[in-house]
Amino acid sequence: MDKRYNSREERRRMEELEKKRGNRKSSKGKKNKPKKSWFKRIFLTALTLGMILLIGGGSLFAYYAFTAPKLNEETLKDPVSSKFFDINGKEFYSMGTEERDHVSYEDIPQEMIDAILSTEDSRFNSHHGIDFYRLGGAVLANFRDGFGAQGASTLTQQVIKNSFLNNGKTLKRKAQEAYLSLQLEREYSKNEIFEMYFNKVLMSGRIYGFGTASQHFYGKSLDKLTLPQMALLAGMPQSPNNYNAFKNPELAEKRRNTVLKLMYNNKKITKDEMDAAMKVSVKKGLLPESKRVARSSSKYDAFVDVVLKEIAENKDEKALEEGVSVYTTLDPEAQKIVEKTVNNDANFPTKTIETGISVVNTQNGEISAIGGARNYGPERGFNFAQALKTRQPGSTMKPIMDYGPAIENLKWSTGKIINDSPMTYSGSSQQINNYDNKFRGNITMREALYNSRNIPAIKAFKEVGTSKVKDFIGNFGITPDELYESDAIGGGNVNLSPIDMSGIYASFGNNGIYIKPHAIKKIVYRDGNTAKTYTPEPKAAMSDYTAYMLTDMMRDVVSSKAGASGSLAAVYGVDIAGKTGTTNYTAEQLREYNLPDGSVPDSWFAGYSSKYSISVWTGYAKRSNGISTPPERQLAQNLFRNIMTQISAGKNTPSFVKPNSVIQSGNELFVRGTQVPATPTPEKEDKEEDKTVAAPTGLNATYNADAKSVSLSWNKSSTDGANYRIAVNGKAIGSTEGTTASYNVPQDATSLTFTVVAVANGKTSAAASATVKISTVPTEPEIDEPETETPVEPETETPKPETETPKPETETPKPETETPKPETETPVEPDEPETEEPTKKPQGTTNNGTTTNKNDDEVTT
Repeated sequence: MDKRYNSREERRRMEELEKKRGNRKSSKGKKNKPKKSWFKRIFLTALTLGMILLIGGGSLFAYYAFTAPKLNEETLKDPVSSKFFDINGKEFYSMGTEERDHVSYEDIPQEMIDAILSTEDSRFNSHHGIDFYRLGGAVLANFRDGFGAQGASTLTQQVIKNSFLNNGKTLKRKAQEAYLSLQLEREYSKNEIFEMYFNKVLMSGRIYGFGTASQHFYGKSLDKLTLPQMALLAGMPQSPNNYNAFKNPELAEKRRNTVLKLMYNNKKITKDEMDAAMKVSVKKGLLPESKRVARSSSKYDAFVDVVLKEIAENKDEKALEEGVSVYTTLDPEAQKIVEKTVNNDANFPTKTIETGISVVNTQNGEISAIGGARNYGPERGFNFAQALKTRQPGSTMKPIMDYGPAIENLKWSTGKIINDSPMTYSGSSQQINNYDNKFRGNITMREALYNSRNIPAIKAFKEVGTSKVKDFIGNFGITPDELYESDAIGGGNVNLSPIDMSGIYASFGNNGIYIKPHAIKKIVYRDGNTAKTYTPEPKAAMSDYTAYMLTDMMRDVVSSKAGASGSLAAVYGVDIAGKTGTTNYTAEQLREYNLPDGSVPDSWFAGYSSKYSISVWTGYAKRSNGISTPPERQLAQNLFRNIMTQISAGKNTPSFVKPNSVIQSGNELFVRGTQVPATPTPEKEDKEEDKTVAAPTGLNATYNADAKSVSLSWNKSSTDGANYRIAVNGKAIGSTEGTTASYNVPQDATSLTFTVVAVANGKTSAAASATVKISTVPTEPEIDEPETETPVEPETETPKPETETPKPETETPKPETETPKPETETPVEPDEPETEEPTKKPQGTTNNGTTTNKNDDEVTT
C-alpha cells in the first residue's frame, strides 16, 4: 500500500480527485479548438463573398458590355458635335462640324508621335487598350481621394469616350469604355487608332486635330514644325483653352516644357535637345493676327468665345469632345444689335479705335450679348469685353470703391458734405488733382459723384478704411492683396473687364443682389438626362439702401445738370443710372508717345436700367495710341446710348423703386433712422413718389418719301397736364403739348426709331416706340416693334465739352471735424487723375428740353 495514503479509501478518493482535475485541464484545452474553427469560418465566408462579388461583378460587366454601343468607323474618325442653344432654346451653333486637315498616319512625323505618346500614353504600343499599370495608380488615388479623383485613360480609351459614351465617371461608363477599348484594339491596328486620336482630338477653341492646329497656329504642315513647336501642340489637348499660345503664352510655355521633359524621360530626345528647345520663345513662329484664317465661325463669335472660356473654367472643356448640349444665356436680338453697332464704321470717329461691350440682364446676371471688338472673328482678335484685364477702369470704380462702402458702412446720406480741397497721397508729397485742376470746397457726395471729383472720392475711401472696402468689393469676387488710395479713383492695380463691370453695376439696379455674370445656364450630356447647372447663386452684396442711393446719385450723372459727366448716355423714356470713367498718361508717357496734352488711353461708360446693365470700354489696342479728340472721348457714352435705346425699344422698362429703407428730404436721400426730415413727412412723400406718369400709347410713324419726312401721332397719356418729349435714335429732337409731330429725315438715314415719353410734375413715363425703314418707295412702318437689323445712325453733331466750371455754393456747411487716419501702406503711384470733362447740353436745347436745331434734324410740332 502506498505510504502516502492512510487507507485504500483515502487513496481511492485522491485518485478520483486527480481524475476530476485532469478532466478540467482537458476541458480547458478544448477551448482553443473553437478559435481555430472561427478563423476557418471567417476565411470561408470571405472566400464565398469574394466569389459572389466576382461572379456578380463579372455578370454586371457582361451586362454593361452587352448594352454598350457598337463600334462605328465614321463615328470613330469624326468629332461628335456639341450644340449651343440661345435663351429661347433655339440652336445657333454646332461645334465639331468644322473643316479639318486630316492627316494619315504615314504623314505624321515620328518626333510628333513621340511627343504625343510621351505625354498621353507612353505604353500605347504595349497594352491592349487598358494600361493596368496606370490603372493601379489611379485606383490607389481614387481610394485615397474618392471615386473619379484620377483617371488612367489610354489613347484608345480616349477615342472610345469621345466617340460613343456620355460624360461622367460612373461605373457603367468605365466598364463600357474598357470593353469597347479592348474591342477597338482587336479590330483596328495601333497605327489606325493613333490616327483616329490624332485627327479627332480638340486642340483649342474650335480647332480639332493636330494637322488643323499646325496650320492654325504656325501656318505650315506638320513636317515643317520644329521640336518646340511639336511639343507645344502635343501638350494642348489636356486643357485646350488654357494652353492656347495666342491667348495664354506663359501657360503654353510651361506646358510645352513639361512635354519636353517627358520626351527626355522616355528617351525620345537627348538632354541637349531638351535644353535647347526650352530656351526657344513660345511665341517664335506663331502666326501674326493678320495672317490667321478662321476655320470655323458662328453667328455670334464673341459670345461663343465667352461660352468656351466659361466651360474651361468649370473644367468641362473635354466634354466638348464628347458631344454636349450647351444652353446659354444669349439673347439673339440683343446680340444682333450689338454686332450691327460695333461693325458699323460710321459709329466710330477713327478706323482703328476699338471697343469692348458687355450686356448683362440686371435681374439675373445672364450675359445677353457681347461685343468683343470691331469685326470680331473666331480664334482671331482680342475679345476686349472678356479679356481686357490690363486697362485701368478710371472713375467707374468710384461707386464700387468709395461711395458704396461709405453708404453701406457709415450710412452716409447723398447730401453728405465732403471737402474738395488740396491734398496729397498719404505718406507722399504727390498732389492729387481733379479733372479741372480746381477745388470746390464743401460739396455733397451726390455732386462729387456726378461731377466726378477725385479728392472727395479718395477722402470717402480713406474714411471707410481699406479693410471695410475690401469686405465690400469681396462680395463681387474682387480680392486684391493690397488696396491703395489710387484705387479709389480707378488708377491703381484693381482692373475689371467690361463683363465684370456690367455684372457689378447690375447689382446696383437689383436691390444690391449680385449674381456673377454668366453665359451658360446648364450643359446636358450626351445621354440627354445628365446635366450640370452653371447658374451662380445670388448674393446680397450690399443693403438695398446702398444700391438705391448709388442709383439715384448716378441718375444725375446722365442728367442735364451742370457738371454732369455722362449726359450723352441718357436714353429718353428709360430710367438710366451710370458712371463715366477715363484714365490718364503720366507727363513722361505723353512725351514718350508723342501725344498732345489731354490725351487719355481709355474711356469707359457703365450704366444700367432695371432690365439691362451695359459696360462699354473704348480705346486703342496699343495703349501708346491715345484718345485725343472729343468724339473719341464721347464714344463710350454714344455706344451705350445707341445700344440701350435699341434693346429697350418696345419693352416696358420699369423705373427703379425706392425701398422702404430709404427716405427722402428735399433732394437728398437718407438711410431710414439716420435722419428725420422735418417736412414733408416720409409717409406723405412716399405716397407722392408712388405716383407714376402714364405712358402715351399707339405711337404711329409714317414715312413720306416725296416729302422726305416722318409723320408721328400717338394717343394722349391718361395723366393730366402731361406734355411729350420726342427722340429719334435716342437723341432728343423736341417736345410738344399735342399728340402729333413731323420729322425731316436726314439724307443718309436708313432706319429711324422714334420714342415718345409723357412728362408731368417733373416725372417721366415709359416710352412708346415705333421704327420706320427709309427707302425710295413709301413703305408701311413697323409699329411698336423696334428694328434690330439696322444700326442706329451715329449722331452728326458732337457737343463741345463744357469749359466753365460751376461755382461752388456760397453757403456751405462746415467740413467734417474728424480727420481720417492716413493709410499706412505706400500707395502705388497712379497715372494722372481723371480728366474727363462735363458736357454741355446739345446746342439749341432750351431749359424746358425743346430742341430748336436748324439743320437736317429738324422737328415740327
